[in-house]
Amino acid sequence: MGAVIGTIIFGAIIGILARLVLPGKQNISAIVTVILGILGALIGYYLWGMIGGGDTKGVDVIRWLISIAVSAGLVVGYGLITGNKQV
Repeated sequence: MGAVIGTIIFGAIIGILARLVLPGKQNISAIVTVILGILGALIGYYLWGMIGGGDTKGVDVIRWLISIAVSAGLVVGYGLITGNKQV
C-alpha cells in the first residue's frame, strides 16, 4: 500500500514539474496531470532500467529528468489527441 501511495505522490510531483517545463498554459485538470505524471514516472523508471541505471542510494537525478521529459511528452501528446494546444 505504501508503494502505491508513494507512486501517486511521485507521479503528482513529476506531472507538476512536467507542466512547469512546458511553455504556455496547459488546459488539463489536476487529475489528468497526476495520471500523466504517474505514467511518465513509470515509463521513466522503465527507460532508466533499460539504459543500465540501477537502484542507487539517494535521489536519482537522471531518473527524475527522464520521468519529467516523458511526462512533458505525454502532456503534449494528450493535447494533440484532445485537440487542445498544449505548447
